[in-house]
Amino acid sequence: MSGIAGIALALALLVWLAYRAVSVLLLAPLLAMLATLFSADAPLLASYTQVFMKALAGFIALYFPLFLLGAIFGKLMQACGAAGAVANWFSAHLGPQRAILSIVLACAILTYGGVSLFVVAFAVHPIAAALFERARLPARLIPASIALGAFTFTMTALPGTPAIQNAIPMPYFQTTPFAAPGLGILAGAVMLGLGMAWLNWRARRLHGRDEPCAAAIGGPTPGPPGDGMGAGGPCGATQAGAAPPAWVALLPIVLVLTLNYVFSAHVFAALDTSYLAPAPYGPATLAQVSGIWSILCALALSILMLVALNRQRLHDLRQVLDEGANAAILPIFNTASLVGFGAVIASLAAFSAIRDAVLGIAPGQPLISLAIAVNLLAGITGSASGGMSIALQTLGPDYLALARSAGIAPELLHRVTTIATGGLDSLPHNGAVITLLSICKLDHRRAYGDIFMVAVAGPVAALAVVVTLGSLAGSF
Repeated sequence: MSGIAGIALALALLVWLAYRAVSVLLLAPLLAMLATLFSADAPLLASYTQVFMKALAGFIALYFPLFLLGAIFGKLMQACGAAGAVANWFSAHLGPQRAILSIVLACAILTYGGVSLFVVAFAVHPIAAALFERARLPARLIPASIALGAFTFTMTALPGTPAIQNAIPMPYFQTTPFAAPGLGILAGAVMLGLGMAWLNWRARRLHGRDEPCAAAIGGPTPGPPGDGMGAGGPCGATQAGAAPPAWVALLPIVLVLTLNYVFSAHVFAALDTSYLAPAPYGPATLAQVSGIWSILCALALSILMLVALNRQRLHDLRQVLDEGANAAILPIFNTASLVGFGAVIASLAAFSAIRDAVLGIAPGQPLISLAIAVNLLAGITGSASGGMSIALQTLGPDYLALARSAGIAPELLHRVTTIATGGLDSLPHNGAVITLLSICKLDHRRAYGDIFMVAVAGPVAALAVVVTLGSLAGSF
């Protein structure tokens, strides 16, 4: 009983202290050791060096190239003005009367193309402030509009997204980024539809009230220390010259998605990869690595095209590349620290009782159990990728075995897992939520309620739809 109490205490402190803006780089190892102290049979130092650090290092070894290339791609999009050009294109074609939809779609296109949601928030906020001011919309709806486009369906639901949340399940279920595309598109439509319905209703309800508009609140603030993003200047401002035309800005994004599909569905499937079986490359199979290989190759080639198309707009390319590389460090170490925390928790004897309870939530219904487990862990850690990694490292093989015995396709497990990460992860202690509110110069009291509706309630409803249909059909 004391072991379970220690785990509960560690998780509660993680949520509360993260909400108080304490770094998870400090929290994760300290609270993992706190949970260990409550377990009589777990050695403290060995749990840190042999469990926590090994899990942390394993996550970094597997996913660092993806974080690195994604951060560089996003920084280049921001520095050359392409991110701002995409947002401006939507606002010009949809008009100020559809300011909310313009911001949502701009954020969606950028994140679906591989731009970090942090970079998107910094790049799009100035345009959102101008559009909302012109349309006389309250500034409190800006964070929720950005969150709907950047934190929800493009991160977890749409097939082929290069987001890390779509990559983590691939080695566990031997799937590709395009797993269960039909259910993914359906879930994305539910999230977008519910989110837009809420935001439009709120805009009508707040119309005419004494609400501060964007101009009264001000522009973006500098990024947090050490985030590698620098100050948030005017959207679309480049280091040298004007922003690129819309087609130039969109081309690298389209290329990421296209190449991702081509590599995963055709190129690697046609190669002889027998060398993966023996050392030093194995034992491994193509199914375990092809998904990550596809995203890495797609991002690398798209970065080359992005630089080639915008070379004159990138006055100091080396500095931009350095800033992009630096921007990858903090996110991956934050996530890897949470993975280490989860590995320590999973190694404790008391966790077996928790695991059995989770697996027993819906006997014979692995999709329901998986959806609940991933969502809860994402909410506890305040991280979609962190919660997913903990769930899959500790319970992934069990769910795969249950799914196979029930005749459920691994692709469906993949899509349910990714969608499940995008619900409770956006609770108030989520780092992206805190950063977004800081950029918009708003607090939780004023703006979080709308973020909750579009980034928590909507994705949970979409997850319920997917799990229901998946349980009925087995695949889609």
